[in-house]
Amino acid sequence: MKSFIKYTSIVTLLVLMVSCAGDSKRSRQVQYMGDTDMYNAVSYETYSTNPVFKNGISAQLPVDGTIARGKSTYDVPNSEIGYQYAKDSVRSPLWEKASTDSIVRISENNLKQGKYLYGIYCASCHGTKGDGQGVLVQNEKFLGVPNYKDREVTEGSIYHVLMYGRNLMGSHSSQLNEKERWQVTAYVEQLRKDLLK
Repeated sequence: MKSFIKYTSIVTLLVLMVSCAGDSKRSRQVQYMGDTDMYNAVSYETYSTNPVFKNGISAQLPVDGTIARGKSTYDVPNSEIGYQYAKDSVRSPLWEKASTDSIVRISENNLKQGKYLYGIYCASCHGTKGDGQGVLVQNEKFLGVPNYKDREVTEGSIYHVLMYGRNLMGSHSSQLNEKERWQVTAYVEQLRKDLLK
């Protein structure tokens, strides 16, 4: 019985070795998709010719006015001159004319969203009322956070500070997109008006 197992093992091993020996460059003979491009995609090199485009070039220029993802259209420089320019000249694109009257204002939805975002990103330092008495100030983690009524700020200067940061305050451009920064700006202006009453 032992010799039978030995001979069977040797024969099985030989069969396996012979079955694996063969043309190592074999390829599949059947493709299941009718369109061979599904298996072998036509790819073009960056600077090669391409019959799809009118000019025949694979690398196309972006469409005029294209803004890269994550980039902003705000092109005021991060400098003192840029801050003064923003303070004097930059205006919010969120202002709209109300349908019932001729007054131009920020919509309630934008103010509501600005309040929500302010509560997340700003209230911990500036306080929920904009008085500079946030939780971090009360616990003496940060000192010297200004009260909005003590500063001469405009919508442009608020946005500029949100975009680039100023003094101890860091930039919030990585946390807030462009529209969200304008919404927070609108809410900060509302808080400032409430404090000045």
